[in-house]
Amino acid sequence: MSSIDPYHKKIFRSCWRSMQGLIAILGGKRSSGKVSVWYAGAQSGNIGGPLVKVQRLKEFFPESRLNFTHAYLLSNCPYLPMWALKWLKWRRIPIVLNQNGVFYPAWFDGDYKQKNSEMAKAWQLADYVFYQSNFCKSSAEKFLGKRSGPGEVLFNAVDLEHFKPDPARKNARPILLHTGKLTRHMFYRVEALLRGFSLAHMKGLDAELRIAGWMDGFVFTRLTQLVKELDLGERVSFLGPYDQRVAPSLYSSADAYVTLTFNDACPSSVIEALACGLPVLYSSSGGVPELVTEKAGVGLPVENGYDRIDVPSIDLIADGLAEILNDLPVRQAAARERAVEAFDIKNWVGRHSAIFEQLSARR
Repeated sequence: MSSIDPYHKKIFRSCWRSMQGLIAILGGKRSSGKVSVWYAGAQSGNIGGPLVKVQRLKEFFPESRLNFTHAYLLSNCPYLPMWALKWLKWRRIPIVLNQNGVFYPAWFDGDYKQKNSEMAKAWQLADYVFYQSNFCKSSAEKFLGKRSGPGEVLFNAVDLEHFKPDPARKNARPILLHTGKLTRHMFYRVEALLRGFSLAHMKGLDAELRIAGWMDGFVFTRLTQLVKELDLGERVSFLGPYDQRVAPSLYSSADAYVTLTFNDACPSSVIEALACGLPVLYSSSGGVPELVTEKAGVGLPVENGYDRIDVPSIDLIADGLAEILNDLPVRQAAARERAVEAFDIKNWVGRHSAIFEQLSARR
């Protein structure tokens, strides 16, 4: 939908929401028995956090648009109108919400209060909420109003047999990896990284930096210019878009991972990197500090808040890049250990299954 102009995008979304509302009315059932889940219009795929999350859920809880017993909603895909949510409540069809981030001035250039008001409808009416991090929970409580229903913090998860270290990994010099969808408003994170990497290189860091993921024309042009300006052509490479099928080999071919995104809620990329044995250098904001243990990463201090984006200083980034590559075998082992401890998809699915069954029993 990125190529659709805003006016037609608005019409498309309005039609899509109305369609999902009709499914809510026509598709739900109250009969007991096997859990049958509807994802309320959220799409699945191999690229992008929400798409990947739904795809992983569908592997264990296939979607049913007819005769579903539970509605599973994602906060960043708020497709159900209030009347549809109220209908589900009246029918006593359980609503489970996966709560990610919220809207606030630091990143959203628009009426963030109106957008939060829209998001708050499902959050307040849901029978159960999975918060992707404690940061997600506190942000929801700050911006979405009051909620009295139950919920829990449940980090995102990965298949640890799919995302795992490569025992044959042996690079001539350390490789740092950055991934993600890069649009204009996210340019700050890679610009700061390149400038920090340049300074680290001047201080003697012998490493390479790989940047993978889709980027818009603005970001690609600016990054290409910046690499040339900083004379990093032999040290920095752009790998382009990737999907979940090749993601493990992408991560496991590197030695450490870097993310400077401000207030990232619960990035699956960080979890995937840890699972592949990559220690993480990160902006100490949002939910990332909850994901990365001390031995498995290095946090760079920033001023936390919701009013503006804060980026670590270039000096701090440069020093952090050198630090994250120190004692690599220990850090890499700690990264994998953290993933096994906290991000196994079997546990994630188990909690979903338990809540689905618990809500079924209450009907």
